Amino acid sequence: MFIVIFRTCILYLLVVLVIRLMGKRQIGELQPYELVITIIISDLATVPMQDVRLPLILGIIPIMSLLILELILTELQLKSNFMRKIIDGNPSIIIKNGKLNEKELKSQRINLDDLMEELRISGNLDISKIKYALLENNGQLSIIPMDNTTMNLPAILYVDGQYNKETLSQMNKDTKWLEQKLQNKGVNIEDTFIVLLDSTGKLIHQLKGDFEKMESEKK
Repeated sequence: MFIVIFRTCILYLLVVLVIRLMGKRQIGELQPYELVITIIISDLATVPMQDVRLPLILGIIPIMSLLILELILTELQLKSNFMRKIIDGNPSIIIKNGKLNEKELKSQRINLDDLMEELRISGNLDISKIKYALLENNGQLSIIPMDNTTMNLPAILYVDGQYNKETLSQMNKDTKWLEQKLQNKGVNIEDTFIVLLDSTGKLIHQLKGDFEKMESEKK
């Protein structure tokens, strides 16, 4: 009995550590690949707990291997927009300017009754009053009401050395345009952590180290 308790405690602490290293997210906020890894880890941990004939290392090695795989995939997403798109995909616009996107509804296999239920739960009873409804990568539905007809979806144009060329292309802009815009503000793109276009069409940027500088000034 004491062996079972000991093995259970070890595996429990290991799983808690692994989930903690994967980041602070609730189950509903996990990306598909993160959810799959989490489910597999939980299954791997239960087998050595139940069967004391199996060496404990047979549960530890696969769990640590999955942690390493998750960290590698996360790092790839941080370094490459292309890999982020392959692994996570892009948010899908389900409703735009009060109109349902039939193509995305079919592509994402969304039942219209389920969509209407989600809208009612969020307090949005009239589709015509919704400017945007987006199905996020984690499966959650984000809704922007049509309170301000001039409001658009914010867009990330540049982050930590990576240009979002797809978004720039949709705006009929290129990287030189973005660099010139920043230079007009006296900002070098290489010193910038993130550049985004807010919902009003204003270009917003944050320099590298701005947060640390702000925190140090508070002390």
